[in-house]
Amino acid sequence: MKILIVEDDVIPANHLKKILELEGYEVIDMVATGVRAIEVAKKEKPDLIFMDVMLRDHISGAEAAREIFYSDPNIIIVFLTAYSDKEMIEFAVESDAFAYLLKPYRDKEILATLELAKAKLSTNKPLIIIDKDESNSKIELINGYVYDMKLDRLFLDNEEVSLGAKALKLIQLLCQNKHITLEIDMILEEIWDTQRSGQTLRSLIHRVRESTTPELIQNTNKFGYKIGLKE
Repeated sequence: MKILIVEDDVIPANHLKKILELEGYEVIDMVATGVRAIEVAKKEKPDLIFMDVMLRDHISGAEAAREIFYSDPNIIIVFLTAYSDKEMIEFAVESDAFAYLLKPYRDKEILATLELAKAKLSTNKPLIIIDKDESNSKIELINGYVYDMKLDRLFLDNEEVSLGAKALKLIQLLCQNKHITLEIDMILEEIWDTQRSGQTLRSLIHRVRESTTPELIQNTNKFGYKIGLKE
């Protein structure tokens, strides 16, 4: 994958570049303005762009992303931002961003997002990502819940929580991708063999929340859902 970094702060830009190159990715350029991002994207045609939303420029990262996407919709855009408010989400949706990561992001979040992006580029099919360094199969979740990956069971205070097969499959999928938000379409394709609507997923999540806690499955506005981890 050819990757372009658009970030006007040199320290996080260099840190991101280091992460990517250590994993064997090709960083074709690092730029600090929206104008330059558009120029490089049109000329070099990167596979993926990490785009800071709030650039110190007369063209924001969101505006640059929109123009880049309209000129080449095959370029995957991942927003980097310190904000998670409604306006930020709307920017991302309007720009057809693939994902967004909140600063300060962790190396795992960057690499997990790249794995999903590679799956989209190669097959356009969601990829389940399992943490390679997960030495303990038990994942500590919010409000005292624990999911056991080996047993495929959810526990609270060492007591198994009774859930249906679809509910457990949903929790398993979110736990396997616990550092990122999964898009609604990705979840639907993994959970059901036949085409289903977003309402079907929302109904399933509602049942899970009623049986557990509302914070267990967290939604990111129009993007999708993630598992609630222990802080």
